[in-house]
Amino acid sequence: MGEKSSVCIVGSGNWGSAIAKIVGQNVVEKSDMFEERVNMYMYEEKFEGQKLTEVVNQRHENVKYLPGVKLPENVVAMPDLIAASKNADILIFVMPHQFVRGTCKVMQEHIKDSALAVSLIKGFDKAPEGKPGISMISSMIEDILGIDCAVLMGANLAPEVAEEQFCEATIGCKNLADGELLKNLFEKPYFRCSICMDVQTIEMCGALKNVVGIGAGIVDGMGLGHNTKAAVLRLGLMEMVKFGEMFIDGSQEVTFFESCGVADLVATCHGGRNRMLGEAVVKSTKENPNWTIRELEKEILRGQSFQGPLVAKEIHEVLQERGKVDDFPLFKAIYKICQREMPPQEFIDCLRCHPEHMD
Repeated sequence: MGEKSSVCIVGSGNWGSAIAKIVGQNVVEKSDMFEERVNMYMYEEKFEGQKLTEVVNQRHENVKYLPGVKLPENVVAMPDLIAASKNADILIFVMPHQFVRGTCKVMQEHIKDSALAVSLIKGFDKAPEGKPGISMISSMIEDILGIDCAVLMGANLAPEVAEEQFCEATIGCKNLADGELLKNLFEKPYFRCSICMDVQTIEMCGALKNVVGIGAGIVDGMGLGHNTKAAVLRLGLMEMVKFGEMFIDGSQEVTFFESCGVADLVATCHGGRNRMLGEAVVKSTKENPNWTIRELEKEILRGQSFQGPLVAKEIHEVLQERGKVDDFPLFKAIYKICQREMPPQEFIDCLRCHPEHMD
């Protein structure tokens, strides 16, 4: 990399916009390290008759996905992915995980060979056909773009980060130099970052906690209390650890005690969008037995997507291949509820009969 690193944010939802606020401020404050302009790739759509990129650049606010939060003027929304990313030294990926492969394919021949990617994406994919297990988003980015990819995960609900409420995050990287560079890019007094080398476990936590968050929301939707939700968190964390042991070489239990692990799980189960989905699933089942996840997304998320149901489907398929579905009863129940194969009211039975409670 050159003396100063230029930055591009690939994605512009509520989390992408919240991180753009942090990054936009930090590159100005650390002008000896970073170029001042930050390109933010934004999928073009209409907002009140105007192009959304034009509205964002005029008002310096993502009026659709993070209204009321001012973005630094050096953050520039761009609808052209190649133009936004081609000169970047640091590529920050923050978008729904199902769009990453196609996005990287577009960028593939145009980015710098020396660029560093960092994924803030909380999801993963099935491994390529013929290979068992799961494929991490960071690995997908590395494979397609031919560059290293770090990760940033943690208890980071976007509206709270945008309001500068104190929180922590975990940077996962292969070497300390990349970690220090990214720490300088992301850290604020209210957004404290630690560095950890257990990259795949960090990334896995970010995906699986969304599934457990749906379970917490189901508990809320049923009108049950803190004790039941605490059981969901504990059993969910145990299944997360077990999943890591099964699919990630060298997964370290201590990583689950970083912000990317138990802290993110707690935040998601109390305030995340997937918790909101779980609650909506219970209420929608009572009002409309034919609801779909897509309908709930349109109703609740202003065009964004819930990641939990897709991750639940992906891990269910992987566990099926291994014949291990029944070893993860919490994950299994949440998958079946999202697929409308199980009434949400039966969720508590899965907690009651969890193997953890069997002699």
